[in-house]
Amino acid sequence: MRFQTDLVPARLIRRYKRFLADCSLADGTEITAHCANPGSMMGLAAEGTKVWLEPNDDPKKKLKFGWRLVDHENGHFTGVDTSLPNRVLRKALEAREVAALAAYTSVQPEVKYGDKSRVDFLLRADRLPDLYVEVKSVTLCRTPGLAEFPDSVTARGTKHMNNLADMVRAGHRAVLLYLVQRTDCTHVDIAADIDPKYATAHADATKAGVETLCLGTQITPQGISIAAPLALGRPAR
Repeated sequence: MRFQTDLVPARLIRRYKRFLADCSLADGTEITAHCANPGSMMGLAAEGTKVWLEPNDDPKKKLKFGWRLVDHENGHFTGVDTSLPNRVLRKALEAREVAALAAYTSVQPEVKYGDKSRVDFLLRADRLPDLYVEVKSVTLCRTPGLAEFPDSVTARGTKHMNNLADMVRAGHRAVLLYLVQRTDCTHVDIAADIDPKYATAHADATKAGVETLCLGTQITPQGISIAAPLALGRPAR
């Protein structure tokens, strides 16, 4: 998926109120960008970080820039917009580009299910059980090569795990899909020290039959696309 407009480089001054980020453009102009990420953004919001912003001329938007990427300045990027994974994944699912899910021919986003929740995608196909797919954007990296989720306590994420387990018990199929918006990781693990309740819910859901799928991404200032699967668990030392 290509970005709608060309991204522009900037330096982060500060991120605050979760959804706002003051940045300095290349010419020194200071602007406020929208930060579409409710998480802690641990390790991604230090002053002086190189970032990429997407400008817009939409009169309905108060802020004329959206923060899209962190540039680690070593050839690697992290996508910080949590709204992008579902858009990227929907295109991949509809094109049947995700091998583990390619047997499904119908893709329905945002379907009501469980306890007053909406599943990110409901996949259907003849002679196959309905497949409920919950997507989590992963951006935390505290150990080289290892992406972790979550980066803050997520009661909502725990609820989703329980809902997915209920779908399996009802005879359906359920997949928790970690989409890693980093290009510098090969493995994915649960950050149990950050949210023990979520870690327990994930373990319980796995025992109930919920599957976990980890996918990497290709990220450049031009766009984001699905890459190869990543391994679940910590890399061997």
